[in-house]
Amino acid sequence: MKTVCATSVLYGVEAFSTLGETVSVPEEAISRNVLADVDALIVRSRTAITADLLEGTPVAFVGTATAGVDHIDLDYLDSRGIAWAAAKGSNANSVAEYVVASMLYLVRRHGQLLEDLSVGIVGVGHVGQKVREKCLTLGMRVLLNDPARAVQEHDPAFLPLTTVLNEADLITLHVPLSDGEPFPTRHLANHRFFEQLRPGSFLINSSRGEVVDSEALLIALDRGILRGAVLDVWEGEPVFRPDVLARVDIGTPHIAGHSFEGKLKGTLMLYEEACGFFEKEGRFEPAEHILPGLPDVLDLDVRGLLPQDVLWEAVKYAYNIEEDDRALREGAVNDPAARGGYFSGLRRNYPVRREFPASRIHFQHGDAALCDPLRGLGFLLI
Repeated sequence: MKTVCATSVLYGVEAFSTLGETVSVPEEAISRNVLADVDALIVRSRTAITADLLEGTPVAFVGTATAGVDHIDLDYLDSRGIAWAAAKGSNANSVAEYVVASMLYLVRRHGQLLEDLSVGIVGVGHVGQKVREKCLTLGMRVLLNDPARAVQEHDPAFLPLTTVLNEADLITLHVPLSDGEPFPTRHLANHRFFEQLRPGSFLINSSRGEVVDSEALLIALDRGILRGAVLDVWEGEPVFRPDVLARVDIGTPHIAGHSFEGKLKGTLMLYEEACGFFEKEGRFEPAEHILPGLPDVLDLDVRGLLPQDVLWEAVKYAYNIEEDDRALREGAVNDPAARGGYFSGLRRNYPVRREFPASRIHFQHGDAALCDPLRGLGFLLI
Protein backbone atom coordinates (compact mmCIF):
# COMPACT_ATOMS: atom_id res chain seq x y z
CA MET A 1 0.00 0.00 0.00
CA LYS A 2 1.28 3.46 -0.93
CA THR A 3 -0.07 6.77 0.34
CA VAL A 4 0.54 10.34 -0.75
CA CYS A 5 0.00 12.73 2.13
CA ALA A 6 -0.09 16.52 1.78
CA THR A 7 2.62 18.20 3.83
CA SER A 8 -0.04 20.26 5.63
CA VAL A 9 -1.59 17.15 7.25
CA LEU A 10 -0.29 17.12 10.82
CA TYR A 11 1.67 13.92 11.54
CA GLY A 12 0.30 12.47 8.34
CA VAL A 13 3.52 10.72 7.39
CA GLU A 14 4.04 9.39 10.91
CA ALA A 15 0.52 7.95 10.97
CA PHE A 16 0.13 6.53 7.46
CA SER A 17 3.64 5.12 7.24
CA THR A 18 2.46 2.47 9.73
CA LEU A 19 0.22 1.19 6.92
CA GLY A 20 2.82 1.17 4.16
CA GLU A 21 5.00 3.44 2.06
CA THR A 22 4.01 7.09 2.56
CA VAL A 23 5.26 10.10 0.63
CA SER A 24 4.84 13.69 1.79
CA VAL A 25 4.07 16.08 -1.07
CA PRO A 26 3.34 19.84 -1.00
CA GLU A 27 -0.25 20.60 -2.02
CA GLU A 28 0.77 22.50 -5.12
CA ALA A 29 2.88 19.53 -6.30
CA ILE A 30 0.14 16.89 -6.05
CA SER A 31 -0.61 15.87 -9.63
CA ARG A 32 -1.86 12.92 -11.65
CA ASN A 33 1.73 11.86 -12.31
CA VAL A 34 2.49 11.83 -8.59
CA LEU A 35 -0.51 9.54 -8.05
CA ALA A 36 0.37 7.05 -10.80
CA ASP A 37 1.11 4.24 -8.33
CA VAL A 38 -0.75 5.44 -5.23
CA ASP A 39 -3.54 3.71 -3.31
CA ALA A 40 -4.54 6.49 -0.89
CA LEU A 41 -4.45 10.28 -1.02
CA ILE A 42 -4.65 12.37 2.16
CA VAL A 43 -5.05 16.14 1.81
CA ARG A 44 -6.46 19.30 3.34
CA SER A 45 -8.66 21.89 1.68
CA ARG A 46 -6.08 23.43 -0.68
CA THR A 47 -6.04 20.36 -2.93
CA ALA A 48 -8.92 20.12 -5.40
CA ILE A 49 -9.99 16.48 -5.75
CA THR A 50 -11.43 16.20 -9.25
CA ALA A 51 -11.45 13.94 -12.29
CA ASP A 52 -8.53 15.94 -13.69
CA LEU A 53 -6.43 14.86 -10.74
CA LEU A 54 -7.53 11.25 -10.27
CA GLU A 55 -8.66 9.89 -13.66
CA GLY A 56 -6.43 7.00 -14.71
CA THR A 57 -4.78 6.63 -11.29
CA PRO A 58 -5.18 3.63 -8.96
CA VAL A 59 -6.24 5.82 -6.02
CA ALA A 60 -8.93 3.91 -4.11
CA PHE A 61 -9.25 6.07 -1.00
CA VAL A 62 -9.27 9.86 -0.55
CA GLY A 63 -9.28 11.57 2.82
CA THR A 64 -9.46 15.24 3.69
CA ALA A 65 -8.33 16.27 7.16
CA THR A 66 -10.95 19.01 7.17
CA ALA A 67 -14.63 19.23 8.04
CA GLY A 68 -15.60 20.80 4.72
CA VAL A 69 -15.66 18.97 1.38
CA ASP A 70 -16.14 21.93 -0.98
CA HIS A 71 -12.83 21.03 -2.66
CA ILE A 72 -13.90 17.48 -3.51
CA ASP A 73 -16.00 16.32 -6.44
CA LEU A 74 -17.97 13.76 -4.47
CA ASP A 75 -20.13 12.77 -7.44
CA TYR A 76 -17.01 11.83 -9.39
CA LEU A 77 -15.59 9.79 -6.51
CA ASP A 78 -18.88 7.95 -6.03
CA SER A 79 -19.21 7.27 -9.75
CA ARG A 80 -15.75 5.68 -9.80
CA GLY A 81 -16.22 3.73 -6.59
CA ILE A 82 -13.46 5.67 -4.85
CA ALA A 83 -13.95 5.67 -1.09
CA TRP A 84 -13.64 8.99 0.69
CA ALA A 85 -13.65 10.35 4.22
CA ALA A 86 -13.71 13.78 5.82
CA ALA A 87 -12.80 14.80 9.35
CA LYS A 88 -16.26 16.03 10.30
CA GLY A 89 -16.21 17.75 13.67
CA SER A 90 -12.45 17.49 14.11
CA ASN A 91 -11.99 21.25 14.38
CA ALA A 92 -15.33 22.07 16.00
CA ASN A 93 -13.87 22.97 19.39
CA SER A 94 -11.16 25.06 17.77
CA VAL A 95 -13.71 27.12 15.82
CA ALA A 96 -15.89 27.49 18.91
CA GLU A 97 -12.92 28.84 20.86
CA TYR A 98 -12.29 31.29 18.02
CA VAL A 99 -15.90 32.49 18.33
CA VAL A 100 -15.47 32.99 22.09
CA ALA A 101 -12.32 35.05 21.47
CA SER A 102 -14.19 37.07 18.83
CA MET A 103 -17.14 37.78 21.12
CA LEU A 104 -14.91 38.89 23.98
CA TYR A 105 -12.98 41.17 21.66
CA LEU A 106 -16.16 42.73 20.28
CA VAL A 107 -17.74 43.47 23.66
CA ARG A 108 -14.53 45.01 24.99
CA ARG A 109 -14.02 47.18 21.94
CA HIS A 110 -17.62 48.38 21.79
CA GLY A 111 -18.28 48.80 25.49
CA GLN A 112 -20.82 46.00 25.83
CA LEU A 113 -21.39 43.41 28.53
CA LEU A 114 -21.26 39.84 27.33
CA GLU A 115 -24.02 38.80 29.73
CA ASP A 116 -26.39 41.31 28.13
CA LEU A 117 -26.08 39.80 24.66
CA SER A 118 -28.30 37.21 23.02
CA VAL A 119 -26.38 35.13 20.49
CA GLY A 120 -27.98 33.67 17.37
CA ILE A 121 -26.29 30.54 16.06
CA VAL A 122 -27.11 29.92 12.40
CA GLY A 123 -26.18 26.32 11.61
CA VAL A 124 -26.13 23.92 14.53
CA GLY A 125 -23.91 21.11 13.35
CA HIS A 126 -20.67 20.01 15.01
CA VAL A 127 -19.37 23.57 15.34
CA GLY A 128 -22.68 25.24 16.13
CA GLN A 129 -23.31 22.78 18.96
CA LYS A 130 -19.91 23.53 20.46
CA VAL A 131 -20.57 27.26 20.21
CA ARG A 132 -23.91 26.76 21.93
CA GLU A 133 -22.26 24.89 24.82
CA LYS A 134 -19.69 27.63 25.34
CA CYS A 135 -22.24 30.45 25.15
CA LEU A 136 -24.41 28.72 27.74
CA THR A 137 -21.33 28.31 29.94
CA LEU A 138 -20.86 32.08 29.69
CA GLY A 139 -24.46 32.68 30.76
CA MET A 140 -25.64 33.99 27.40
CA ARG A 141 -29.11 33.59 25.93
CA VAL A 142 -28.82 31.36 22.87
CA LEU A 143 -31.12 31.29 19.82
CA LEU A 144 -30.74 28.45 17.32
CA ASN A 145 -31.49 28.29 13.61
CA ASP A 146 -30.97 25.18 11.52
CA PRO A 147 -33.76 24.55 9.01
CA ALA A 148 -32.47 21.13 7.98
CA ARG A 149 -32.42 19.89 11.57
CA ALA A 150 -35.75 21.58 12.27
CA VAL A 151 -37.38 19.58 9.45
CA GLN A 152 -35.79 16.31 10.55
CA GLU A 153 -36.15 16.63 14.31
CA HIS A 154 -39.23 18.83 14.84
CA ASP A 155 -37.46 20.37 17.82
CA PRO A 156 -39.02 23.70 18.88
CA ALA A 157 -35.57 24.86 19.96
CA PHE A 158 -34.84 25.52 16.26
CA LEU A 159 -36.31 28.91 15.41
CA PRO A 160 -37.05 30.56 12.06
CA LEU A 161 -34.18 32.66 10.76
CA THR A 162 -36.32 35.80 10.92
CA THR A 163 -36.91 35.26 14.63
CA VAL A 164 -33.23 34.77 15.33
CA LEU A 165 -32.24 37.85 13.34
CA ASN A 166 -34.87 39.98 15.03
CA GLU A 167 -33.99 38.93 18.58
CA ALA A 168 -30.25 38.25 18.66
CA ASP A 169 -27.61 40.88 19.37
CA LEU A 170 -24.84 38.80 17.81
CA ILE A 171 -25.08 36.37 14.89
CA THR A 172 -22.47 33.68 14.34
CA LEU A 173 -22.58 31.65 11.11
CA HIS A 174 -21.77 27.93 10.99
CA VAL A 175 -23.36 26.63 7.80
CA PRO A 176 -21.83 24.72 4.89
CA LEU A 177 -21.67 26.40 1.50
CA SER A 178 -24.54 25.12 -0.61
CA ASP A 179 -26.20 26.23 -3.84
CA GLY A 180 -28.81 23.50 -3.83
CA GLU A 181 -32.33 23.40 -2.54
CA PRO A 182 -33.99 23.29 -0.13
CA PHE A 183 -31.57 25.30 1.99
CA PRO A 184 -29.05 27.21 -0.14
CA THR A 185 -26.49 29.20 1.86
CA ARG A 186 -24.55 31.14 -0.78
CA HIS A 187 -25.10 34.81 0.12
CA LEU A 188 -27.36 33.76 2.97
CA ALA A 189 -26.23 36.98 4.67
CA ASN A 190 -27.53 39.32 1.96
CA HIS A 191 -29.32 42.68 2.01
CA ARG A 192 -32.57 41.14 3.25
CA PHE A 193 -30.71 39.25 5.98
CA PHE A 194 -29.10 42.41 7.31
CA GLU A 195 -32.34 44.42 7.09
CA GLN A 196 -33.89 41.99 9.60
CA LEU A 197 -31.15 42.48 12.18
CA ARG A 198 -31.45 44.61 15.26
CA PRO A 199 -29.62 47.91 14.68
CA GLY A 200 -26.20 47.76 16.29
CA SER A 201 -25.81 43.99 16.04
CA PHE A 202 -22.60 42.03 15.61
CA LEU A 203 -21.70 39.37 13.02
CA ILE A 204 -19.10 36.60 13.13
CA ASN A 205 -18.47 34.43 10.08
CA SER A 206 -16.17 31.44 10.40
CA SER A 207 -18.05 29.16 8.00
CA ARG A 208 -17.43 29.94 4.31
CA GLY A 209 -16.68 33.30 2.74
CA GLU A 210 -19.41 33.09 0.11
CA VAL A 211 -22.07 32.74 2.80
CA VAL A 212 -21.81 36.52 3.28
CA ASP A 213 -22.46 39.02 0.49
CA SER A 214 -19.54 41.43 0.90
CA GLU A 215 -21.37 44.41 -0.60
CA ALA A 216 -24.37 43.85 1.67
CA LEU A 217 -22.01 43.58 4.64
CA LEU A 218 -20.37 46.92 3.85
CA ILE A 219 -23.75 48.63 3.49
CA ALA A 220 -24.92 47.16 6.81
CA LEU A 221 -21.80 48.54 8.49
CA ASP A 222 -22.27 51.95 6.81
CA ARG A 223 -25.86 52.19 8.01
CA GLY A 224 -25.14 51.08 11.56
CA ILE A 225 -27.20 47.92 11.21
CA LEU A 226 -24.00 46.16 12.15
CA ARG A 227 -21.97 47.68 14.94
CA GLY A 228 -19.10 45.32 14.40
CA ALA A 229 -18.01 42.21 12.54
CA VAL A 230 -15.41 39.45 12.60
CA LEU A 231 -14.48 37.54 9.44
CA ASP A 232 -12.27 34.47 9.29
CA VAL A 233 -13.44 33.55 5.78
CA TRP A 234 -13.68 35.69 2.66
CA GLU A 235 -15.40 35.74 -0.70
CA GLY A 236 -12.90 34.73 -3.35
CA GLU A 237 -10.22 33.66 -0.89
CA PRO A 238 -7.31 33.40 -0.86
CA VAL A 239 -7.67 36.81 -2.53
CA PHE A 240 -9.43 38.89 0.11
CA ARG A 241 -10.81 42.40 -0.27
CA PRO A 242 -8.81 45.10 1.56
CA ASP A 243 -11.86 47.39 1.71
CA VAL A 244 -13.80 44.72 3.59
CA LEU A 245 -10.85 44.01 5.90
CA ALA A 246 -10.59 47.73 6.66
CA ARG A 247 -14.18 47.81 7.91
CA VAL A 248 -14.32 44.74 10.13
CA ASP A 249 -13.12 44.65 13.74
CA ILE A 250 -11.15 41.43 13.31
CA GLY A 251 -10.05 39.75 10.09
CA THR A 252 -8.13 36.47 10.02
CA PRO A 253 -6.92 34.14 7.24
CA HIS A 254 -9.32 31.17 7.55
CA ILE A 255 -7.59 29.75 10.61
CA ALA A 256 -10.44 29.44 13.12
CA GLY A 257 -10.17 25.65 13.00
CA HIS A 258 -6.38 25.50 12.92
CA SER A 259 -5.67 24.49 16.49
CA PHE A 260 -3.07 21.80 17.04
CA GLU A 261 -5.66 19.53 18.65
CA GLY A 262 -8.11 20.03 15.78
CA LYS A 263 -5.50 19.16 13.16
CA LEU A 264 -4.32 16.10 15.06
CA LYS A 265 -7.88 14.88 15.53
CA GLY A 266 -8.45 15.24 11.78
CA THR A 267 -5.42 13.07 11.02
CA LEU A 268 -6.50 10.42 13.50
CA MET A 269 -10.04 10.29 12.10
CA LEU A 270 -8.75 9.71 8.56
CA TYR A 271 -6.22 7.18 9.77
CA GLU A 272 -8.99 5.16 11.40
CA GLU A 273 -11.11 5.32 8.24
CA ALA A 274 -8.17 4.21 6.08
CA CYS A 275 -7.40 1.31 8.43
CA GLY A 276 -10.98 0.15 8.09
CA PHE A 277 -11.06 0.49 4.31
CA PHE A 278 -7.75 -1.28 3.68
CA GLU A 279 -8.41 -3.79 6.47
CA LYS A 280 -5.22 -2.98 8.31
CA GLU A 281 -4.59 -2.82 12.03
CA GLY A 282 -3.99 0.70 13.26
CA ARG A 283 -0.68 1.06 15.06
CA PHE A 284 -0.21 4.83 15.24
CA GLU A 285 -0.51 6.45 18.65
CA PRO A 286 0.67 10.05 19.03
CA ALA A 287 3.17 9.89 21.86
CA GLU A 288 3.28 12.61 24.47
CA HIS A 289 6.75 13.69 23.38
CA ILE A 290 5.49 14.84 19.97
CA LEU A 291 2.91 17.18 21.49
CA PRO A 292 3.92 20.84 21.82
CA GLY A 293 4.76 21.79 25.38
CA LEU A 294 2.23 23.51 27.56
CA PRO A 295 2.50 27.29 27.82
CA ASP A 296 3.80 28.82 31.01
CA VAL A 297 1.30 29.24 33.82
CA LEU A 298 -0.62 32.53 33.64
CA ASP A 299 -0.53 34.26 37.01
CA LEU A 300 -3.76 36.26 37.02
CA ASP A 301 -4.70 38.73 39.75
CA VAL A 302 -8.41 39.36 39.22
CA ARG A 303 -8.95 42.13 41.75
CA GLY A 304 -10.98 44.95 40.21
CA LEU A 305 -11.70 43.09 36.99
CA LEU A 306 -15.14 42.49 35.50
CA PRO A 307 -15.94 38.82 34.85
CA GLN A 308 -15.63 39.34 31.07
CA ASP A 309 -12.26 41.04 31.57
CA VAL A 310 -11.05 37.97 33.44
CA LEU A 311 -12.32 35.82 30.59
CA TRP A 312 -10.57 38.03 28.06
CA GLU A 313 -7.23 37.81 29.86
CA ALA A 314 -7.44 34.03 29.99
CA VAL A 315 -8.60 33.62 26.39
CA LYS A 316 -6.02 36.08 25.07
CA TYR A 317 -3.32 34.14 26.93
CA ALA A 318 -4.42 30.93 25.20
CA TYR A 319 -5.14 32.48 21.80
CA ASN A 320 -4.36 36.09 20.92
CA ILE A 321 -6.79 36.74 18.07
CA GLU A 322 -5.40 40.25 17.61
CA GLU A 323 -2.10 38.80 16.40
CA ASP A 324 -3.84 36.93 13.57
CA ASP A 325 -5.73 40.11 12.67
CA ARG A 326 -2.52 42.16 12.62
CA ALA A 327 -0.77 39.58 10.44
CA LEU A 328 -3.52 39.63 7.82
CA ARG A 329 -3.64 43.43 7.67
CA GLU A 330 0.06 43.50 6.89
CA GLY A 331 -0.74 41.72 3.63
CA ALA A 332 -3.53 44.06 2.47
CA VAL A 333 -1.55 45.23 -0.57
CA ASN A 334 -2.94 46.45 -3.88
CA ASP A 335 -1.86 43.50 -6.01
CA PRO A 336 -4.50 40.72 -5.84
CA ALA A 337 -2.02 37.95 -6.61
CA ALA A 338 0.27 39.14 -3.84
CA ARG A 339 -2.65 39.33 -1.40
CA GLY A 340 -3.73 35.81 -2.25
CA GLY A 341 -0.23 34.44 -1.92
CA TYR A 342 0.19 36.18 1.41
CA PHE A 343 -3.13 34.80 2.69
CA SER A 344 -2.18 31.27 1.66
CA GLY A 345 1.22 31.67 3.26
CA LEU A 346 -0.32 32.67 6.59
CA ARG A 347 -2.44 29.52 6.53
CA ARG A 348 0.42 27.29 5.39
CA ASN A 349 2.83 28.57 8.03
CA TYR A 350 0.33 29.05 10.84
CA PRO A 351 2.04 28.70 14.24
CA VAL A 352 1.05 26.08 16.79
CA ARG A 353 -2.10 27.09 18.65
CA ARG A 354 -3.18 24.92 21.55
CA GLU A 355 -6.80 24.77 22.69
CA PHE A 356 -7.97 26.17 26.03
CA PRO A 357 -7.49 22.95 28.06
CA ALA A 358 -3.74 23.19 27.41
CA SER A 359 -3.61 26.50 29.30
CA ARG A 360 -2.96 26.63 33.03
CA ILE A 361 -4.05 29.63 35.06
CA HIS A 362 -3.13 30.49 38.62
CA PHE A 363 -5.84 32.67 40.12
CA GLN A 364 -5.20 35.27 42.75
CA HIS A 365 -8.19 36.60 44.69
CA GLY A 366 -10.69 34.76 42.51
CA ASP A 367 -13.95 33.17 43.58
CA ALA A 368 -16.28 30.56 42.12
CA ALA A 369 -18.22 33.14 40.11
CA LEU A 370 -15.06 33.89 38.15
CA CYS A 371 -13.61 30.37 38.12
CA ASP A 372 -16.64 28.40 36.95
CA PRO A 373 -16.94 29.95 33.44
CA LEU A 374 -13.23 29.39 32.83
CA ARG A 375 -13.46 25.78 33.92
CA GLY A 376 -16.52 25.45 31.69
CA LEU A 377 -14.45 26.64 28.74
CA GLY A 378 -11.83 24.00 29.55
CA PHE A 379 -9.10 26.03 31.22
CA LEU A 380 -7.04 24.31 33.91
CA LEU A 381 -7.10 26.40 37.08
CA ILE A 382 -4.36 25.80 39.62
